[in-house]
Amino acid sequence: MQNRRRFRRVKMPPSMKGYKPFGIPMRELESVNLLFEEYEALRLADYENLNHEEAARKMNISRPTFTRLYDKARKSIAKAFVEGKAIFIQGGTFITDDYWYKCEECHETMISEEPVSNCSNCDSGNIIRFDDKVHTKNQKNKDH
Repeated sequence: MQNRRRFRRVKMPPSMKGYKPFGIPMRELESVNLLFEEYEALRLADYENLNHEEAARKMNISRPTFTRLYDKARKSIAKAFVEGKAIFIQGGTFITDDYWYKCEECHETMISEEPVSNCSNCDSGNIIRFDDKVHTKNQKNKDH
């Protein structure tokens, strides 16, 4: 019998939605997807320099699950680099304690404990939820 699938904890959103190869129009590119939890695995292991055990604890997952996420993320990025593909960071099965927003005017990324309607940097009302599929701790408790 399979274990219950856990939501993976993601602490912060990436500052961008993805990357594309320099000098090639987006309409001519294929892409690979990097899930938010795969991005978080890379951030914790390669940017924060945590070992897999520590990073797995921060994400509330087992060490083998963390290693699988990390390996999949590295392979996706390698494929994009070698084959000249764009990388989109989106989707996944995770939770966060905060709401994530991005201002369409100044491109500021905002993290808030409560829903917001205006940018904290430029006061624009032109903000979007970073990813509508994000499950915040508050939503999870209401939805489940």
